[in-house]
Amino acid sequence: MMLPTMRLSDQVAEKLLSLIQAQGIAPGGRLPAERSLAEQLGVSRTALREAIQKLSSHGILVSKVGSGTFLQDASHQWPQQSISPLAALMLEDPHYRYDVLEARAALESNTAALAALRATAEDKDKIQRCFDQMIAHQQRGDVTQSAHADAQFHLAIAEASHNLVLLQVMRGLFDLVLSTVAQNRRVMFVHDSPSSQDKLTIQHESLMQAILAGDPERARSVISEHLEYVRVTLHKMDDDIARRERSARLPSLEIQP
Repeated sequence: MMLPTMRLSDQVAEKLLSLIQAQGIAPGGRLPAERSLAEQLGVSRTALREAIQKLSSHGILVSKVGSGTFLQDASHQWPQQSISPLAALMLEDPHYRYDVLEARAALESNTAALAALRATAEDKDKIQRCFDQMIAHQQRGDVTQSAHADAQFHLAIAEASHNLVLLQVMRGLFDLVLSTVAQNRRVMFVHDSPSSQDKLTIQHESLMQAILAGDPERARSVISEHLEYVRVTLHKMDDDIARRERSARLPSLEIQP
C-alpha cells in the first residue's frame, strides 16, 4: 500500500517548528513578524499562513489579533491534559500497560510506516543515535537510561513521520510510554530469560533498518511484531507470577511418621 507524500503545508509547518526550536522560543513566547518568518523559511506568506493555521488548529500556536502569533503555553496543550490521568491509573494498576501497548500498536504501526516513507537524512541520523545510545546503556546494565533511550528511539521515529497530529499525540504520551517501557524492561529482564534483551535489540534494529531502507510495509510489520512480543512475554510472566502466588497460599502438607 502506497502512503501519501507530505503536503506543502505540512512541510512548512515542520520548518516553522524547527525554527521555533532553533531560536529557543519558550511556551507563551511571541514569534517573529510574518514577513520575517517567511523570509527565514524561504516560503511565501500564503504558505506560511497556512502552516500557522495548521499548527494553531493542533493547539501548538495561538494567533492574537493585533498582537501576533505565540507558541502555546505548555499548560494549555491538550495531550498533557488528556494523558495525565492515565499515569495515575498506571500506578494503581500495572495491568493498564496492556492498554498502553494496544494504543501504541495502533499509533506506531502508522508512524513507523510514514517514517520509512518520509524520513530525511537528519531523521535517520537521529534514529541511529537513539538506537546506539540504547545499546550502550544496555551493555552497561543501566535499565533506567536504556528505557529512556528506548522511548526516545520510538519518539524519534514518530518525529520522522512528519505527521503533526501523530507526533503531538506521541509527545503527549512520552512520559506514559517511558514509564511503561521502564516497567516492562525491569519485569522482562529480571523474571524472563536473558535472551529477552537480545530479542528486543534485534527487533529494534530490524525496525531501524526498515526505516533506513525506506520500506514502509516492513517497518509496519516489525513494530507490530515487536509490540506483540512484549505483550505476550509480559502476559506469560504475569500468569507465572500469579500461579506462584496461588501456590504459596496453599497450606503445606506435612507427612506424619
